[in-house]
Amino acid sequence: MALMTSRERLVRISLVLAVCIGVDQFTKAIAKAFAPRTEAWSALGDTVRLQLAHNYGAFLSLGDALPPGWRQGLLSMGVGVVLLGLLVYLLWAKRINPRTILPLSLVLAGGLSNLIDRLAYGGYVVDFLNLGLGPLRTGVFNVADVAIMAGVVWLLLDEFVGRPRESTA
Repeated sequence: MALMTSRERLVRISLVLAVCIGVDQFTKAIAKAFAPRTEAWSALGDTVRLQLAHNYGAFLSLGDALPPGWRQGLLSMGVGVVLLGLLVYLLWAKRINPRTILPLSLVLAGGLSNLIDRLAYGGYVVDFLNLGLGPLRTGVFNVADVAIMAGVVWLLLDEFVGRPRESTA
């Protein structure tokens, strides 16, 4: 495992953060300006729906029924502490596997962009995308959620598929 320099690591992390947060915040601004809240715009044979939603919870609105103080504490301060810990790990861990830097940076970028929403909009995240075929549909999500899921799937695939197995003989 070849270790990268601190400068190379910082450049990679910074690029992922800038691109992901920039694209996510840009698409959310467009959605806030143009997407309807009361009805969905349908495209590609109803495979894609665009509809503005304010998500006060986490993934798939998990936790949106919590009392506002608890929800704000958990989803703003709690998530902020976890993201700060992830950033510190990414920047200063001595023996981090270089293959994990990009997927962890995607998770960090998506989390930070959604945290920016929570802090800027009084506790909610802007969601606007919904995908599906027929009655099978996703929840409403945004580009930051895609970055988080891509990072998690990448890490899981790397862990269970991408690594050579050690011999037990």
